[in-house]
Amino acid sequence: MSPTTVSAARPAKAPKPFYRSFGFQVLAAMVVGLVLGYIARQLGPDAAGNANWLTQTLATIGSIFVSLLRALVPVLVFTAIVASIANLRELNNAAKLVWQTLLWFAITALIAVAIGIALGLIIQPGINTAVSEAAAKAPASSGSWLDFLKGLVPANILGLQASTRVAESGATTSLNFNVLQILVVSIAVGVAALRVGPAADPFLAFNRSFLKIVHKILWWVIRLTPIGTIGLLGNAVAVYGWDALAQLGWYSAAIYIGLALVLFVVYPVLLQAHGLNPIRYFQSAWPAIQLAFVSRSSIGTLPVTERITEKSLGVPREYAAFAVPLGATTKMDGCAAIYPAISAIFVAQFFGIQLGLQEYLLIVFVSVIGSAATAGLTGATVMLTLTLSTLGLPLEGVGLLLAVDPILDMGRTAVNVAGQALVPTIVSKRQGILNQEVYDRGESIDALENDSDVVPA
Repeated sequence: MSPTTVSAARPAKAPKPFYRSFGFQVLAAMVVGLVLGYIARQLGPDAAGNANWLTQTLATIGSIFVSLLRALVPVLVFTAIVASIANLRELNNAAKLVWQTLLWFAITALIAVAIGIALGLIIQPGINTAVSEAAAKAPASSGSWLDFLKGLVPANILGLQASTRVAESGATTSLNFNVLQILVVSIAVGVAALRVGPAADPFLAFNRSFLKIVHKILWWVIRLTPIGTIGLLGNAVAVYGWDALAQLGWYSAAIYIGLALVLFVVYPVLLQAHGLNPIRYFQSAWPAIQLAFVSRSSIGTLPVTERITEKSLGVPREYAAFAVPLGATTKMDGCAAIYPAISAIFVAQFFGIQLGLQEYLLIVFVSVIGSAATAGLTGATVMLTLTLSTLGLPLEGVGLLLAVDPILDMGRTAVNVAGQALVPTIVSKRQGILNQEVYDRGESIDALENDSDVVPA
């Protein structure tokens, strides 16, 4: 079977008014969210000490939007990975693509962690801080290499995990999915389908059809991004504000300087070195980067990242469907490289602990190799505790940084997602499979809804 591309000529269309552009709508939504968040913060809590009506409204809108995105992730990852494995048999260099992907994950992580260490030593955020030592406390949960190894083994075929939270109102149990486990299950099913042979053709045909349905639903959710942005960004400002930045100003500045260097210097240099226009990359990837910034979720942004990587950046679907979900669980230049490097140096400086060459090499090792340990766990805090425990630094240092973590998480996640789209693009270019015409066209997300899909025969 060979993929057949439906390449009907697009009829000429009158340009849309600027206010109907998806990018403009998201930017406008960010401004509205900031304003509403500021107003909600000024209103303060109600008479009972609870969040005011505006804060609750913003939180509800943002939560519903992220829930819609997350609801699509398990089925999207499963169907896309199975389809990509089935289609990879048409590519002669499938194994080389996998190794090149892992190699560039490591290369970009190495550059990011080196920048983080350099900024930590230059700015010295742990010395130039006003935070009190009374704020130091160990986190409720921490990451370990054992957690990572256990996370690779699926607890069930759906990759679901139950968690119970005990509060004054009682205990509540919720179900969450472990993307890394879904990835493992999907790969196993895809490989098994190939080994079964012709008997698996009906299943693969159903999977392809189901994937197209998921893509259509995904598009409907993407169009809600401006509304979700208002809720997510507004709630972040209303709940966290910017007051805590005053106490941890140098630390926060070091994090955001590092993130900016990776996003706006390192990534463009890598693109330029491979003959790719960085401006075109940002034009295409910006909707996913924006969504990652406001949602603070690489997993929640995954459906948008994958669609943009394939449709706007020209990465073949067979490869994008594999590389992007893999990157969403293991490719985190923000959360797993810059952040733990600067944070570990901050904790060491704050407690007066001298770090030597061995400790800095350990930071590099954990950042390059251990980022997958965060998969299915609680974000960057797990990566930080993993780094601190590996270095033998006090875990109580995590408590010093929690006040500004939500603000920093916005930038970290944006860089994570940018890297998750970047690496497949670079690898595709190096392997000669990138659709250069699509990349150079810099297709707007507004044009993606009516694009003809590649339908395997």
